[in-house]
Amino acid sequence: MSHGTQAPAGADFEPTTWTGAARRKWMRTLPPEKLLPETQPSYVASWIYVFGMLTLVAMIIAIASGVVLTLGGVQWFHESSVGKFMNSLHYWSVQLFFLFMVVHLWGKYWMAAWRGKRALTWATGVLAFLTAVGVGFTGYVITTNFNAQWIAFEAKDVMNAIGVGSVFNVTNLGQMVTFHVAPLPIALVVIVGMHVLLVRKRGVVPPLEAIDPDAATVVAPAESAEVAS
Repeated sequence: MSHGTQAPAGADFEPTTWTGAARRKWMRTLPPEKLLPETQPSYVASWIYVFGMLTLVAMIIAIASGVVLTLGGVQWFHESSVGKFMNSLHYWSVQLFFLFMVVHLWGKYWMAAWRGKRALTWATGVLAFLTAVGVGFTGYVITTNFNAQWIAFEAKDVMNAIGVGSVFNVTNLGQMVTFHVAPLPIALVVIVGMHVLLVRKRGVVPPLEAIDPDAATVVAPAESAEVAS
């Protein structure tokens, strides 16, 4: 004998588990037609968005090559020809990553990309840049050459001046390696992922002279029905 109220025959069954609730919220917020759209507005055909995609590609290459370097070890990428190639690939992918990101970030700034309820999208882009600076800095100081050591000790004075030197010690090679290969890259990937999902949720901001950004904000079908009612 079952307990509780049973749904009438033919009625839609709504799961009460947290996984079901999460799935329904996801489908309302970011349905498949918004997550993977087949069409885009004409103004998406702009070089500024190409630089955004190039930033993602460069980040993927930098992370993949960094994983290989970590597995190979310091001696491998200093003495082996393959290791030297991977080291160069990692270095140049990081340089291109920052180049593409800065172009994309400044381009979206002059386009006022925070219009039409896109402030969080813009904020995650800025936060991704700041996090990437931390990843790049820790990667630079663990090269242990003269320039890296000089920069590390200068940075240590700054950290001590603001009161975080005892927690974030840039002259501690082991700590910097740990920050560079684990928490900071993971944080960067999470923030960039949030940024991409927000772009899909809110849509791409239209040009300043093209259309009202509020009218161009993409909403989910459920939200559209609520607005219409």
